[in-house]
Amino acid sequence: MTPRGNINLAQRPPGFIFRKSRNGVLSRSANLVLHCEHIPLTRIAERYGTPLYVYSASAIRERLAAYTAAFRNVSHTVCYSVKANSNLSILRLLAREGCGFDVVSGGELQRVLTADRRAAKKVVFSGVGKTRAEMTVALKAGILLFNVESESELWALAECAAQLRTTARVALRVNPDVAANTHPYISTGLRKHKFGVPMRESRALYAKASVARSLEVAGVSVHIGSQIKEMPPFDETMSRVADLVRQLREDGHNIEYVDAGGGLGIDYEKPNLAEFANYVSKYAAAVMNPLRGLKVHLLLEPGRSIVGPAGALITRVIYKKSNEGKRFLVVDAAMNDLIRPSLYDAYHQIVPVIQSGGASTGKEKFDVVGPICESGDFLAHDRELPTVEEGDLLAILDAGAYGMALASNYNTRPRAAEVLVSGKTAKAIRKRERVADLMRGEL
Repeated sequence: MTPRGNINLAQRPPGFIFRKSRNGVLSRSANLVLHCEHIPLTRIAERYGTPLYVYSASAIRERLAAYTAAFRNVSHTVCYSVKANSNLSILRLLAREGCGFDVVSGGELQRVLTADRRAAKKVVFSGVGKTRAEMTVALKAGILLFNVESESELWALAECAAQLRTTARVALRVNPDVAANTHPYISTGLRKHKFGVPMRESRALYAKASVARSLEVAGVSVHIGSQIKEMPPFDETMSRVADLVRQLREDGHNIEYVDAGGGLGIDYEKPNLAEFANYVSKYAAAVMNPLRGLKVHLLLEPGRSIVGPAGALITRVIYKKSNEGKRFLVVDAAMNDLIRPSLYDAYHQIVPVIQSGGASTGKEKFDVVGPICESGDFLAHDRELPTVEEGDLLAILDAGAYGMALASNYNTRPRAAEVLVSGKTAKAIRKRERVADLMRGEL
């Protein structure tokens, strides 16, 4: 439902929607409760505790389907970027939908193989520091493609493949030196970044790779950064890649794959999820138009745009406090649960899980902070929220990507539990850690 009146609500259909309460256990006169699909978050928090990550299976499927539809006219594989959220149940859900995977470590590859061994044939292995041990595991698993990022890595991979008497299918990740309007920590497409091979040097390295019997030159890979919301950088990048593909084919290389990377951003402040399909269509045009006529198989590596809005971090207010007029909400989630605000100064919408249906709901401005002993432990600064009391639940939205994936045990804080909701069913997909779990491996 869409509530009416002067109410400060944020909704993320089909995953997170405010609905009228159907029970009489709510405090005060509130009559709207945030649900994940068809289950009230109050019920989920009561059962599993807080802080708690909650994900919507329907939202994940819908956003993956938007990519499939946008690229339906070209040969392609969506290779979900595992680093965004690597929970096994989410990987299994995506594998069942036919998704491939982009991994950047041997650990991520093991997660994919655990979720679905058959998915190995749709795995691309990226990253600047692949070890020989990781390469060997990937070769034995029979992955689709190695995105190689340096000449030294190329020869290490050739040696590993030769020892196994197999062939490694490779693409060079080229650096197009294209600027993306994003946070400097997640920009990767300029020559000053550690990623990739300079495009002007790539033809010579492709020539060297082609003479190695244990290597099969098969593609070109590129990735210019993350959280990019403008289309021109994608268009410019793929235009340069298309020119390189033509040159490489003239050189005699069989370029079958173009890995366009990921990086499509989401709007954390003013999301318009109803237009997501149109947004992905514009991205598809920016990627595909420069490649028209090349007859390549396109590989895509979305992560955040699939799982970001499909997740929320649920937290409970421990204390309200005021320091000479500066107001704070101290909650039980902290920077170890969601580091994005501290690391990137990232914005996440925060809403009370229970909201009043009245038009006269008061508002106050707070810093929303956690219990960790750091001034950098905050989830929001000067955030205007409806009246909140100690014990109330808050939902930190769009936290499905790079939330739990970046979580830590700083201050010896056990990591949160995770729950996946599908329709009227909620399933725990990660148990809440205990302090004993954190000390088990110590001597």
